[in-house]
Amino acid sequence: MRWLGPLFHIAVAAGLILSPAMSGHALAQQLSPPDAPQPKDDGAPPGTAPDPDLPEMAEPPTGLEPAEPDLPTADARLQERENLDLLFAELAQPDGETWARAETDILRIWSRSGSAAMDLLYKRGEAALDAGDTEAAIGHLTALTDHAPDFAGGWYLRGVAFYLEGQVGPSISDMARTLTLEPRHFGALTQLGAMFEELGDDKRALEAYRATLKIHPHQEDAADAVERLEDKTKGTDA
Repeated sequence: MRWLGPLFHIAVAAGLILSPAMSGHALAQQLSPPDAPQPKDDGAPPGTAPDPDLPEMAEPPTGLEPAEPDLPTADARLQERENLDLLFAELAQPDGETWARAETDILRIWSRSGSAAMDLLYKRGEAALDAGDTEAAIGHLTALTDHAPDFAGGWYLRGVAFYLEGQVGPSISDMARTLTLEPRHFGALTQLGAMFEELGDDKRALEAYRATLKIHPHQEDAADAVERLEDKTKGTDA
């Protein structure tokens, strides 16, 4: 099973904002295979229904659960969004090396949930993945997505954990949720491309790779994949 290592804690960053016609959310819906788990009609986050294959959900960190999220003010949220826009624009520049610094800053912003308790769950899930304990990681990250359903980073990291467990359907569902919350999440798009390519769906894999390169053109693995799949699909509608 192939997993693009840099997409774990260093996901590969984003530059050009996706056009309305090909947003990350729209692409995730378009790319989802027929057998992929879909979000419930009642609005519940995907992947939160009881599953006999999942470990018991981890509890929020002891002593931190009562703490209210340290939500940023409206001005702070606006400033962060403006900073991200500037960082994405810098990342998309074809020349120079400043894109690497922009990538690091974007990932740092994406790793913050706004709550110390939720950030601790994120770090526990990340540490479990580092240690190769995907079962524990899924437990911590399921707790995170349950208690912080609007935090895109939690869905993305749990999608990586599902993928490493061989659960491609739940992973695709979590990547789609990530893109609903953060349409410029190049890591989720690139991971989708890798998964669809593994599934033999070259058309949707190519769409995902092309979309992620519009955001972050410095991803060599994605660029190589586009070249490989374009050669493979010559003469088709891909």
